[in-house]
Amino acid sequence: MIELDTEQYALVLPLLDSIEINTLFARAVLEQTVTGRVFTDNADVPGAYYIVHPYGMSLVFGGTGNHEFTREVSDYITNKNGTRQMAEWLQADPSGEWAGIIDDALAFHNSAAGLDAGLQGQAGSRIIQQNTRVNFALDHSAFAAAKDKAGRPDTRIIRLNGEHFTALEQGVVPRYFWRDAEHFTAEGAGFVLLEDGRIAAAAFSSCLYGNQLEIGIETMQDHRGRGYAFAVSLALIDYCLSQGLEPVWACRLENTGSYRLAHKLGFRPVVTLPYYRLAYGA
Repeated sequence: MIELDTEQYALVLPLLDSIEINTLFARAVLEQTVTGRVFTDNADVPGAYYIVHPYGMSLVFGGTGNHEFTREVSDYITNKNGTRQMAEWLQADPSGEWAGIIDDALAFHNSAAGLDAGLQGQAGSRIIQQNTRVNFALDHSAFAAAKDKAGRPDTRIIRLNGEHFTALEQGVVPRYFWRDAEHFTAEGAGFVLLEDGRIAAAAFSSCLYGNQLEIGIETMQDHRGRGYAFAVSLALIDYCLSQGLEPVWACRLENTGSYRLAHKLGFRPVVTLPYYRLAYGA
């Protein structure tokens, strides 16, 4: 896999428009909103790409005719040579042949023969899981009903500022999606719910492109089960609609909390696709 120079990132951006799944995280890398990595099959005439977001999300798309590249991607996915240095959540363009290539690589890796090979010193000995990624679209009428049912907004909810950006350290938090607090406050948006002066939950723009704002959400461990995630998400969605932005939600089907919360807020599933958990470490 050849790492693409950042000066060439802009040339890849138009290709994302033809991929019919949520690719905002990959766009953030290509626009250099965050510092990720982009690999390709050919430095002079690129035909396929593998994009890695610093939070551990990745996307593979493009042609599969370069067999050396497809082999290198398979080795990277299974971490055969130890080149992958973190866990990833991988998705592939559903219109291409990459899902089949990934499935073949995982079938051997997760087999007895593959695991035996890994245990003999290879870095990729852990089982790789296949989950399901769900892309949602907001049903505006359903959201309006949810907002009406919720009643008056919680007065403990305020805009997420630079101080909150720094304080939020664990889980799905803004620092993984923006360069720094100044960058977020200048271009992003979010809300926090404060309890006794401390952040109990946060909803923020993890990606923002054009009129699309993808929602990141985190509730602190000691404050879960109280409806705070719903309250801050409601505030952010309401903000989006007031600003002419379309809120975007995506999660694993297996993440029942996020999946149910999306429905409660008025989101409805529109696309499902394989989502591969690429393990790393012991």
